[in-house]
Amino acid sequence: MKIRLGEIAYARSGDKGSGATLGIIAYTAKGYEVLCDALTASAMEAYFKPMGAVGVKRYEVPKLHVLNFVLPEVLAGGGSRSLRIDAQGKAVGQVALEMLIEVPESHVAACRKP
Repeated sequence: MKIRLGEIAYARSGDKGSGATLGIIAYTAKGYEVLCDALTASAMEAYFKPMGAVGVKRYEVPKLHVLNFVLPEVLAGGGSRSLRIDAQGKAVGQVALEMLIEVPESHVAACRKP
């Protein structure tokens, strides 16, 4: 079934020059397994393509249940150059949490916040 990413994880994000870093933190170990399957670098790149994301990279931090993404060029110049409302990339995490992901129905309860 499809659910909002925000139902099984929370996020933190910020600027790194013209790009942004995005951490997606699963509420549970089962949620982390689901995130690893659903949130590929190419899936995140496609989701953030309207914001100009290219060459997205994913890093795994399994002991913390975190996926960290580097989203180059998503901030159109960054904090001191961009005219975007979110030039520091703080809202990128909130945007990501609206993404719909596929989760096996039998796993949903084990992925949600305890």
